[in-house]
Amino acid sequence: MSGQTPPGGRARPHRPDEVDAVPAGLLSFPMYAQFSGGLATGTAVGVARASIAALTVSIGTEGLAAAVRRPDLLAQVDQHAAAVRDSLDGDRRPLTLAALAGYAEGVRAAAAEHGWTPPGGPADWTAPDWVLTRLLAVCALARPISTTA
Repeated sequence: MSGQTPPGGRARPHRPDEVDAVPAGLLSFPMYAQFSGGLATGTAVGVARASIAALTVSIGTEGLAAAVRRPDLLAQVDQHAAAVRDSLDGDRRPLTLAALAGYAEGVRAAAAEHGWTPPGGPADWTAPDWVLTRLLAVCALARPISTTA
């Protein structure tokens, strides 16, 4: 690991463009930014894009398809998307994948602190909880950004 003294060797300084080995499931955008000592713009965008892509695969694709079939779910997602946009000051500056990835990570972390666990299999979109609906809204907001970025 960078920054540690290898056996019989000298410590080498931690470089901002390095990240120590972290299991993929544990690497989140905020963790990467906090522990890497700084991010190059391309790296930050790549990590944010990967975070949003993982969220889209886990709930976004299925949830957005369900929302198209169910106007009540679509209305809930729209309301949550407006709240996310407002929270990120999206009316005054463009939303970015980095901002959305960080927001989603914050929602997951806060929900986990209160005992929420993600569904073990496909989500039940007939009665999604607040957290799933909020994360689905993040996916909806990220769609146009992901296709142009």
